[in-house]
Amino acid sequence: METKQIWANLSVKDLERTHEFYTKLGFKPNGEFSKENGLVSFLVGQDEFVVHFFLEKNLKPSMGGEIADLDQGNEIMFTLSADSREEVDEWAEIVKKAGSDLFSKPQTIQGNKNWYGCSFADPDGHKWNVFYNGK
Repeated sequence: METKQIWANLSVKDLERTHEFYTKLGFKPNGEFSKENGLVSFLVGQDEFVVHFFLEKNLKPSMGGEIADLDQGNEIMFTLSADSREEVDEWAEIVKKAGSDLFSKPQTIQGNKNWYGCSFADPDGHKWNVFYNGK
């Protein structure tokens, strides 16, 4: 069997807030935004990785259990690749302007002078990092 596509399904508490945040980051909308369908979706990166954000109450029945409380722990961290240290710094500014704080400011990662990145959480606590590998 061959997998044709993979996408992420995440829960959120406020679709409008999520739509506004990711639009400010420059993510490409995947279809028209409508609160009525209980979902907002974006295409991320050159391969257009699909990330669906469902209202928590709509996603929970299909999860087979509780949805993680991101105030108490973590679920996953998505990584966005950057082409330079300057691009990482630009992402950090865009994230701040969109209304999120960085929980890891732009910096060298794990002592490797070629690795540089920053990390942030969206309004619901889903974590992302921006990473540059200067090899």
